Amino acid sequence: MGHAELSSIHVHPVKAFRGHAPREAAVEPWGLSGDRRWTLIDHGGRVVTQREQPRLALAAAGLLPGGGVRLSAPGREPVTVPVPDPAGTTTVDIFGTKVEAVLAGTEAHAWCSDHLGTEVRLAHLDDPATRRPVDPEYARPGETVSFADGFPLLVTTLASLDALNALIARGDHAHEGPLPMNRFRPNLVVAGCDPWEEDRWSRIAVGEVVFRVAKPSGRCVVTTTDQDSAERGREPLRTLAEHRRIGRGLVFGQNLVPESTGTVRVGDPVVVLTEGTDPDVT
Repeated sequence: MGHAELSSIHVHPVKAFRGHAPREAAVEPWGLSGDRRWTLIDHGGRVVTQREQPRLALAAAGLLPGGGVRLSAPGREPVTVPVPDPAGTTTVDIFGTKVEAVLAGTEAHAWCSDHLGTEVRLAHLDDPATRRPVDPEYARPGETVSFADGFPLLVTTLASLDALNALIARGDHAHEGPLPMNRFRPNLVVAGCDPWEEDRWSRIAVGEVVFRVAKPSGRCVVTTTDQDSAERGREPLRTLAEHRRIGRGLVFGQNLVPESTGTVRVGDPVVVLTEGTDPDVT
């Protein structure tokens, strides 16, 4: 590994919406401050993501002081959504796990429903310290997560994206590449390391913050969704299936759990503290 450093930081205040790229971010035990504290749910309480609604890629969420969000989309008047009063909670079903959250106001529900053309509600995770534990197979007692897919943070590397794009360029759907990093919706992007080096990371330090590498990130149909047009293709899943399969998972990037808190900043050195063994990638 050369002089690896943090190339960019990405915070997605509303799950599945477009996020923003600050120069620095506070790391809390459950993820980057403000990341995925909000989510859409359907009438049955199930989380709605780009898996079902690729048009969510066209909606953006900006983080406001105090944790509120400003929602915007092309051709729409933006709406400001304050953190709701914790008068009561509703049950959110996130991939089969039940989590209590607080509903936003009716204006927010209406704006999101109009954007998608189907009825949804917007919910806020009021207490990330207690509401949703990390998968116990990979967690230590007391570790929690926001409305992220499963773990507090996701890290990817520019070198691995370049390597993946080189593989895509040799395949039947080369016209779909090269893909940008936003297909993978990471929190931290690292520059200056070798392709697929993150496969062997076990513990890393990003500036002042230490992270445990929990497991490789299994990828889904969201990665095939163009984040600028909401149109879907075949890549990168087709190439990942051929070159980056671990068990039943198609993997790109690594899931992280913070072992400490602090602030990460673009340009911070990324140091591998502990390495594991090479995974069985087929």
